[in-house]
Amino acid sequence: MEILDSKENDMDVFKLIGRLDSNTSPDLEKKIFNAIENGSVNMILDFENLDYISSAGLRVILKATKNLKRSDGMVVLCSMQDYVKEVFEIAGFDSFLPIASNMDDAMKMF
Repeated sequence: MEILDSKENDMDVFKLIGRLDSNTSPDLEKKIFNAIENGSVNMILDFENLDYISSAGLRVILKATKNLKRSDGMVVLCSMQDYVKEVFEIAGFDSFLPIASNMDDAMKMF
């Protein structure tokens, strides 16, 4: 998996390309928590090019969400493929994680 990270309007944006699974989730966790340690409180995870997510990937996102809530921050997910969105719905994550249809809508959620 490839992770492209950037800063936009004081938000960290992570574009995920490929598969987020037990092999690749430690890389995402490291990048996210490095950003949090550097003062990030709001993040967008762009799933436009994410082909697959496993429970290991869901765990990283849950852990980041809990951590950011303590600092009044949040994680917004955007541009999900239908089959990836279905994983979030089945896991019940869509009930507490904001999901935007595209990057522009995600930015407006902050």
